[in-house]
Amino acid sequence: MAFATVNPYTNELVKSFPSATEAEIKAAVDRSDKAFQSWKNLSIAERVGYLKNASALLREKSDEYAALLTLEMGKIFGESKAEVELSAQILDYYVKHAEGLLAPRKLPVMDPAEGEAELVNDPMGVLLAIEPWNFPFYQVARILAPQLSAGNTLILKHASNVPQSALAFEQLMKDAGLPEGVFINLFAEHDKVEMILADPRVCGVALTGSEFAGSAVAQVAGKHLKKSIMELGGADAFVVLDDADMDKTVAWGVFGRHWNAGQVCVSSKRMIIDAKVYDEYLEKYTAGVAALKAGDPMDPATQLAPLSSQRAKDGLLKQIEEAVKHGATAIEVGEKVPAQGCFVQPTILTNVTPDNPAYYQEFFGPVSMIIKAEDEADAIRIANDSPFGLGGSVFTSDNARGRRVAGQISTGMIFVNHPTMVKADLPFGGVRRSGFGRELIDLGLKEFVNQKLIDVVDIDAPF
Repeated sequence: MAFATVNPYTNELVKSFPSATEAEIKAAVDRSDKAFQSWKNLSIAERVGYLKNASALLREKSDEYAALLTLEMGKIFGESKAEVELSAQILDYYVKHAEGLLAPRKLPVMDPAEGEAELVNDPMGVLLAIEPWNFPFYQVARILAPQLSAGNTLILKHASNVPQSALAFEQLMKDAGLPEGVFINLFAEHDKVEMILADPRVCGVALTGSEFAGSAVAQVAGKHLKKSIMELGGADAFVVLDDADMDKTVAWGVFGRHWNAGQVCVSSKRMIIDAKVYDEYLEKYTAGVAALKAGDPMDPATQLAPLSSQRAKDGLLKQIEEAVKHGATAIEVGEKVPAQGCFVQPTILTNVTPDNPAYYQEFFGPVSMIIKAEDEADAIRIANDSPFGLGGSVFTSDNARGRRVAGQISTGMIFVNHPTMVKADLPFGGVRRSGFGRELIDLGLKEFVNQKLIDVVDIDAPF
């Protein structure tokens, strides 16, 4: 696996980097552990001060960072700018809230003789973060901000196709004044993950990625008794009930499926439409997708970006081909996308039945699966007929109905009248094959702390 920048718009190899040697990996763990010994003793206010500095730098150099994200994984420049801003907001959240969220919690004991009991949040040590390419800055900010706030140190193993983004985030934290070793980027190959997790000084791993990667790393973490959180794939249900505001729902459907070229774990991938409005939705949605303009992701007029790599493109096209072989209807929509680069023609899949493997798969790109539901109950059944459970949406003009339906769908996050969205002050995570654990807010902050009981008891108290 080469760590290299390949422009997805041109397929040009821009720059490559050597993989870390075993000696370099050991040295990185040494540096991270040494840093932890002092970092853990800083006050929370001192720790988040560096996050505040980094947040300001992100905004100051937003265009520069955004251009780098677009260069490496191909997303539209405006979306890259939004990602940089979201990353800054995540840092801001912990600057404002970490101290309060990490404060000791007094426990209400049943008998005063039990003493004065409280839970304190102690940092655990060195953590490994394995992050994907689709959001090169946001994914890092999402794990870095809470874990550094908590007093842990962090080693980053980023995706192989966004090496300059990884280096840029490392440099960002250095420019923010972060002490040496608190955050380290490491160009480690997949086969070196076990070497890192086997080190007793490494206390846990956070991974965002595919089912395959999550399963492999979770096995290694379990073998070495290391805490892990897994943020994996998704096939979010986009449920449209018969009373939905159709024009606004369609607009959200087009956006929810095609932002970041559809390469989002919480994209609106399975559109489950009540039979009473199915034909209207399909007609209007098809027109909306057809209007998307593909092109240079640096061009403000572009609405549809290339996929992140030739490998991603080839894999998605193979998935579509296999879906059709098993009975699905695939309709290519819109003007022809550019022949150069890693573009995939927006495609709508219908007639996808449960006996088709595609019915249970995640399509990572501009492919929309549209399924007809008999009624509300059937829509809920279809939404729950998935190995995934990450996000989801319910569209209806009746908020109470939307809340009721949302409550019956098994998933980690669900929104009424909005695609699944990511915010600095909302938790992120799923169930079943979408992973386990949570990131962001207080939930992410406490995933890798020792919630230690301290109980001050009268020496004469009974046992």
